Amino acid sequence: MHYLRHLRRFGLLMVGAVSLSACQTPPEKDPTWQKLTEVDGRVLQIERVVNNQSLLNLAQKDEALQSELRAMRGQLEELQHSLEVMRNQQKDLYADLDKRVAALEKNHTAVAAAAAATPQMQDRDAYQLAFNLLKEGKYNEAATAFAQFMTAYPQSGLLDNAQYWLGESHYVLKDFGQAQRDFQTVLDAYPNSGKVPDALLKLGYTQYELKDFQNARGNLQRALDQFPESNAGKLAQQRLAKMAAEGH
Repeated sequence: MHYLRHLRRFGLLMVGAVSLSACQTPPEKDPTWQKLTEVDGRVLQIERVVNNQSLLNLAQKDEALQSELRAMRGQLEELQHSLEVMRNQQKDLYADLDKRVAALEKNHTAVAAAAAATPQMQDRDAYQLAFNLLKEGKYNEAATAFAQFMTAYPQSGLLDNAQYWLGESHYVLKDFGQAQRDFQTVLDAYPNSGKVPDALLKLGYTQYELKDFQNARGNLQRALDQFPESNAGKLAQQRLAKMAAEGH
């Protein structure tokens, strides 16, 4: 660019010098003048080309920078997304950890009660430990403790009660399938137990929850027919009336 400018200036000076030395000849007819004018025009064209090329280079550089900026922005968005995923994973991990710790804390009491239920402890004391858990609303722990009690004291006179309350624990926990098995065991293994009326009633309740309405009606009717004056019989009558109203 500087070279072209100097060349053009030199040409203009030459034109001026020729004009002074040949002032008798009109410039437009002077061959030298015409030649220099042509050179000056070509220099102007070259300058325009060079200027246009510079602008093109700048545009290309700008486009390259814009492309690089877009790529960096994309990388930033990917990093932000990855960070968000990691945060969510950490939240899920902490939530799962909290649940596991809570479960361990809940089971701790049951484990302690089960460990206490050894042949060295009186069966009534071990039974009372399990029953206290039930009264405190710790149904998972109570279920574990009653099951451990029946294993540790197979000859205890409290086995029928423990079996019944095991069913109650599962019923409250909405484990109706297991509760049904527990109440049925009371009826099958301890037919002379004082827990039979309640076991019949709760067996009917459990089958109602399982939508086994035919068997539910049968067991509730047995409770009403066999123990009409008991609390279990009266509750059975109420549930039968409810089922009739529901069309079951």
